[in-house]
Amino acid sequence: MLVEILIIVVIVVAIGLAASVRVVKQFERGLVFRFGRVDTAPREPGLTMILPIAERMTKVNMQIVTLPVPAQDGITRDNVTVRVDAVVYFKVIDPRQAIVGVENYRFAMLQVAQTSLRSIIGKSDLDDLLSNRERLNEGLELLIDSPALGWGIHIDRVEIKDVALPETMKRAMSRQAEAERERRGRVIAADGELQASEKLAMAAEQMAHTPAALQLRLLETVVEVAAEKNSTLVLPFPVELLRFLDKATAPPAEASVPEQQRTGINGERGPVGLTPGDETGRDHTQR
Repeated sequence: MLVEILIIVVIVVAIGLAASVRVVKQFERGLVFRFGRVDTAPREPGLTMILPIAERMTKVNMQIVTLPVPAQDGITRDNVTVRVDAVVYFKVIDPRQAIVGVENYRFAMLQVAQTSLRSIIGKSDLDDLLSNRERLNEGLELLIDSPALGWGIHIDRVEIKDVALPETMKRAMSRQAEAERERRGRVIAADGELQASEKLAMAAEQMAHTPAALQLRLLETVVEVAAEKNSTLVLPFPVELLRFLDKATAPPAEASVPEQQRTGINGERGPVGLTPGDETGRDHTQR
């Protein structure tokens, strides 16, 4: 009879020990409730004991939690409809406040992240969402971190994952990018032409002082053209030779003599500088 009592006692003690022993992992903290009241400090990692009936332990994960925020539809400040999703990285720094201060801190964080994401979409332009995400991430982190501090949660970082645009906006942006690339190409080509014209003007000025350089350049051009296997040979013709031939074939200009000096009084043509009366007087003198 005594042996049976001892066996029963041992079994009860074993069951009590099994019910009172708890193991807290390295990345966890144990929050103990004693008759509904929170114990002074969370239990550290390792083996810990609690009273089977009077106490109850709740383990809180202290690791960084990755919380994906579902895509939110919104209208930007410049009236463009977008769909944005994000991800929030946070961790619990006060287990007591995270359990007592809010009913479900994960669900609360998700709701705050969604509302903050919609708010940041309405305050931003489309260009900011596409190119200035670092500033938006900082603003979104501040919006989420403000209520999270009261829940014993620290926001590690917030990242905007993707910005989905309507198809019409995508086509408009592609046309804009294509036009911008074409404009840059034309500007670069025009700049190249300007630089080439300046260099050619300098070369022409240099060759004007040394005519032999122009002849050497012509010969180099002939060599370049005749280098390939072709049946066409280009011979440049000097422009100065054409000007010389033009001057040589021009008719000589007639001496400009006044019409009254070449024509007499009666309309008869006589010697230059003499009138018919002068010719008569000269004849009488000779006789």
